[in-house]
Amino acid sequence: MKKARKVPLRKCVATQEVLPKKELLRVVRTPKREVVVDLTQRQNGRGAYLKKSEAALELARKRNALAKALEIEIPETIYDELLALINES
Repeated sequence: MKKARKVPLRKCVATQEVLPKKELLRVVRTPKREVVVDLTQRQNGRGAYLKKSEAALELARKRNALAKALEIEIPETIYDELLALINES
């Protein structure tokens, strides 16, 4: 009998929901202290996950959840990029 593959789970910083990693967007603070959206989900640095929904993005912005998780100020361009990715999917 085959074992079922374990699905990696991560917690959304805005909603606190535990979801499969593929359903989340990853934002990373790189070792050079830059903030980038990680589409590969493998980039080096401190990462934070966000649910792919506009409501979660607005909640994260309102609560400053990404800044707290990454311990750095988040530029407005990152929020714009995340919104574009959410609307795309």
